Amino acid sequence: MVQACIQCGTCTGSCPNAFAMDYTPRHLWRMVMMGLTDEIFNSLTFYLCSACYSCTLRCPRGLPLTEAMETLKQIAVKENRLVNKPSQLFYRNFMESVRRHGRVRETEFMTLYFMDMKHPFLPFRYMPLGLKLLRKGKLSFQLPSGGNTLDALFRKAVEAEEINP
Repeated sequence: MVQACIQCGTCTGSCPNAFAMDYTPRHLWRMVMMGLTDEIFNSLTFYLCSACYSCTLRCPRGLPLTEAMETLKQIAVKENRLVNKPSQLFYRNFMESVRRHGRVRETEFMTLYFMDMKHPFLPFRYMPLGLKLLRKGKLSFQLPSGGNTLDALFRKAVEAEEINP
């Protein structure tokens, strides 16, 4: 897919997150072309992609670069090459809450996330924010409804993905 890349750097110039990446998108595509698998999966570059599609829209070759970044994320998960563990735990716990309740239940989600992080003092950093949200009525302790319907939808999506990988 990225073999047609001409290394012009438009993807890097278009990327709002390039400043935070350890390798620029252009550099990452070069590593893909060179087959530098370990370097690719030890980098945080594809984890920091926000899927804004700026690179894809501006690429002079019309390469689907955002999809390529997503594919790298999927391969990293499949091959258990999770470098950015906090990000993976955040995503997994967020989606589990959505699957169970039909929307994110913030209190459950954050509790599970902090437990998975195995860092007992981490929640204390967020206590002032949590108290503000609680005072303003932005945190709910009630169970959301509609989870059963959405759970069936998620199962169908997983089945469809297994049929057409």
